[in-house]
Amino acid sequence: MPGVHALLSPSASHRWLECPPSARLHAKFVDRLGDQGSEFAQEGTKAHSLSELKLRLANGEINQFLFDAEKKLLGEIPRDMETFTDVYVDTVLEKLYAARKSCPDARLFVEQKLDMSEWVPGCFGTSDAVIVTDSTLEVLDLKYGKGVPVSAVGNPQARLYALGAVNQFGDIYSFYSVRETIIQPRLDSITEETMSKSDLLAWGETIKPRAQMAYEGKGEFHCGEWCRFCAAKAVCKTRAMQAMSVFENAFDSPDVIPEENIAGILQVADLTEAWLKDIRAYAMAQALKGAIFPGFKLVRGRAPARKWRNEEEVIDQMARAGYSQEQYMEQPKLMSVSVLEKSIGRTAFKALLAGQTVQGEAPLTLVPESDKREEYSSADVAFADLADNSQSNINS
Repeated sequence: MPGVHALLSPSASHRWLECPPSARLHAKFVDRLGDQGSEFAQEGTKAHSLSELKLRLANGEINQFLFDAEKKLLGEIPRDMETFTDVYVDTVLEKLYAARKSCPDARLFVEQKLDMSEWVPGCFGTSDAVIVTDSTLEVLDLKYGKGVPVSAVGNPQARLYALGAVNQFGDIYSFYSVRETIIQPRLDSITEETMSKSDLLAWGETIKPRAQMAYEGKGEFHCGEWCRFCAAKAVCKTRAMQAMSVFENAFDSPDVIPEENIAGILQVADLTEAWLKDIRAYAMAQALKGAIFPGFKLVRGRAPARKWRNEEEVIDQMARAGYSQEQYMEQPKLMSVSVLEKSIGRTAFKALLAGQTVQGEAPLTLVPESDKREEYSSADVAFADLADNSQSNINS
């Protein structure tokens, strides 16, 4: 099951290998701001927990009674999650059965704790699954996300888990080949990298100096796509300077930007846009905690759309009032509040359905002081629903 992460965790290895001082800076901001976990991260955690239970049941580590009890604790499981975790489990079991054809003693270890501190200071982690035979060690990793394809080829996280598995099982089994496998069932993707044990160990030696640098918080900051999950990404000076470099090609001419300079702007445009989005989100989160940014204030943004309190009651009420389905249904669903109001007219809508709608409170948003909306005081902010507001933008 998911737990505490190391300072130099395998999952963040791409970032701290590319940008060594980011490890300490990221940890500092997590301590200050807390772990900004998303709903996608929570979804992934549930999928991993469900997959673990299914593998342990198939591996004979738990019985059906315990499986059912533990699964119930996970709460509601979406149908697609059941399907995709089955794909992952089936893939692992197929690999286990294939391994047992050549090595009857092949074993599967589920959620295996691994220690990589021989190569990376204080590094540890838990591999989703490890299959060990006398010839091959295979480390399998479930990626439940569907946004970004992840390849096992050259993947430092996968290699670190493989190093940990070599450290765990190398003295017991005589395997000479190591395979890292990443399974992304929602993208119908399985990627693998096979290395000799000696090549993997040699790679581990090459990252030692950089890992030590990261552990000590030394080295130079270096921006790239690995900044995506860094807690300091919004206020990192190096990233801000690189984002601002979008203007280096803009002021060579007093009237317009020369076309030959546009390519230079496009090269950093995506990074600049991402940084601006991050700095807005950071400022919003800090403002909700009481931080003051001169020239800006917190106000209520746009109110969310009205929704039906109970759609079945609305349908019954419209039918009893003598309206035809064409006046309130968009087959096979009930019309939205605004569309139905337009369909029957505001007066009739108010008389029949005024009590059938609900509307959430408008979220707080950070705007310039020149905005005409009334500023909310710190007392108002203290009682605001911060969980909802953290998703809003600086500008409404």
